[in-house]
Amino acid sequence: MILDRTFMLANGVAIPVIGLGTWRVDDFSVSRVVRDALAIGYRHVDTAQAYGNERGVGEGLRASGIPRDDVFVTTKLAAEAKTLADARARIDGSLRALALDHIDLMLIHSPQPWAEFREDGDYDAGNLAAWRALEEAHRAGKIRAIGVSNFERADLDNILRHGTVRPAVNQVLAHVGNMPFDLIDYCRAQNVLVEAYSPVAHGAALRDADISACAARYGVDVAQLCIRFCLQLGLVPLPKSTDPDHLRQNVDIDFEIAPEDMARLGHPIAAFDYGEARAFPVFGKPRPAAGAQTAG
Repeated sequence: MILDRTFMLANGVAIPVIGLGTWRVDDFSVSRVVRDALAIGYRHVDTAQAYGNERGVGEGLRASGIPRDDVFVTTKLAAEAKTLADARARIDGSLRALALDHIDLMLIHSPQPWAEFREDGDYDAGNLAAWRALEEAHRAGKIRAIGVSNFERADLDNILRHGTVRPAVNQVLAHVGNMPFDLIDYCRAQNVLVEAYSPVAHGAALRDADISACAARYGVDVAQLCIRFCLQLGLVPLPKSTDPDHLRQNVDIDFEIAPEDMARLGHPIAAFDYGEARAFPVFGKPRPAAGAQTAG
């Protein structure tokens, strides 16, 4: 069963191959969603300081009755935390908000503050300061593994060259029709696991006729096809749903996509419209154009 499978991070920590995304689920509602997901069998929950729902995630975990060590919890350091003191304080803030004695994986959410996302500002020194704070927390046992999110090759190289702990994970936007294969290949060469957030393209894949036709050939829905696609590429997908039936369907993916369909699904789709997801509130400006790399 998919929910029983794990990947091994470079430092020997096991991570479930599929996780529950909680982006845009409010702090009150997320507790129920986490409880529902854990009851179904999920053992990996992904949150972030920017989501504003860490408290609810922790509440849902405790209310589930599942032993803490049986659930893999990821959170992300705010993109604006680019000094050592600020990053240290925010790491401790996540531990308090989650009400946990440790976090399984913590990521730098973005190499740039959201207001300057993918602009030309030089944040190498700030990212190294944030990374140093994560390394300290890792050594102290507060965090079991550390990594990054939305990092491109140059951003990753900065950490690889100057950090003392190699990133275990790079979490990026990756889905059918928008798969950053060059970055994925580079991460693999560096023994960095790639996680795929928004594997259903913020819902845009549901409206694509070709993807729908492909899913129908396998007798599955579009979300199941998209999640399976990421898994077959060796990525950790992080689908999100607040509906228990959809939560079950998203992990009912014990089928195999044929090589020729994998190749077709990997081709870029320029016409994706992410709709309301283009205005994710942690950004200080509208999202990049449809089909471009975005942050989650």
